[in-house]
Parts: sequence; C-alpha cells; structure tokens
Amino acid sequence: MAAAAPPAAPRALRLLGAALLLLLLVPAGRRAAGTPVVTELRCQCLQTLQGIHLKNIQSVKVTPSGPHCAQTEVIATLKNGQEVCLNPEAPLVKKIIDKMLNKGSTN
Repeated sequence: MAAAAPPAAPRALRLLGAALLLLLLVPAGRRAAGTPVVTELRCQCLQTLQGIHLKNIQSVKVTPSGPHCAQTEVIATLKNGQEVCLNPEAPLVKKIIDKMLNKGSTN
C-alpha cells in the first residue's frame, strides 16, 4: 500500500491565498484612512517655452502649485497632439491663457 502524500500542498495554497489577500487589503486600508492618492509626485515641466503661436494650440491645461510641484505649470496640447510646457510668467503665455479662457466662455 502506497503512503499518502502529506497535506503540505493545500496548506501552502492557503498561505499563498492569505498573503495575496493581505497585499490587496493593505492599500485599501490606507485609502480608507484618508491618505490621498496622487498619481504624480513631481513637476511635469522641466523646461518651458516662452510662447507658441495660438493657431498651433488645441487646448491648455493650467495646474496650480501644490505638494506635487512648487510652481504653476501650463501645458499646451498642440493640434498635432504634442504637449509642450509654457512659462506661466511669460507675457505671451499670459495672453494665450486669457484668449483660451475667453474662447471657452463664448462657446
């Protein structure tokens, strides 16, 4: 008569299942405790342009300074799909932002 295999395999599967469950619950517990979920913890714009012609811009996104980045960031999406960072202090960029805001309010 053959000897029965020890029950090590089912025990290992239970431990693996418990470990996976623990890994899934730890991040959920942090979110429930009020920890903010931030996708990007750094500035997106390392270099900026002083301006670009308005006819090349499809949209503009302005991100205010915060814990992710100490400066305001202006990211323009061009009509060709490329994204460029603009200097928010440049006079031309201020005009572009103003025109884009006015364009959006008239539609």
